[in-house]
Amino acid sequence: MGIYDADGGLSGELRYAIGKVLGQGKCALCDITHGWNPMGSRSWKQACEVSDVELGLVHRNEATAEQLAAATGLPSIVRHHDGQWSELLTTAEIAQYVGAPSQFLERLDELS
Repeated sequence: MGIYDADGGLSGELRYAIGKVLGQGKCALCDITHGWNPMGSRSWKQACEVSDVELGLVHRNEATAEQLAAATGLPSIVRHHDGQWSELLTTAEIAQYVGAPSQFLERLDELS
């Protein structure tokens, strides 16, 4: 499960977009999956088409308390295993894949 460092809903999306334009908001997971396109980046969609990785994505206000507790920061990739949520990729690790969605999905595949 990927957790964005942004809130969902129209007001959350607008706040994030304004913050991004002003250089005050940053979410590496958002950059990988969307970039500047609110409908999702073409490179992300293409990477998903050829990958077997299934990654659910939620905004921070849509994540459960347990998912958020497993994350050391946001954005984060967490997984549910043996009845508990644990972090697979930290914010810094996710940031390494900005501009490289195929490699991001390959890394997730290695970890699962």
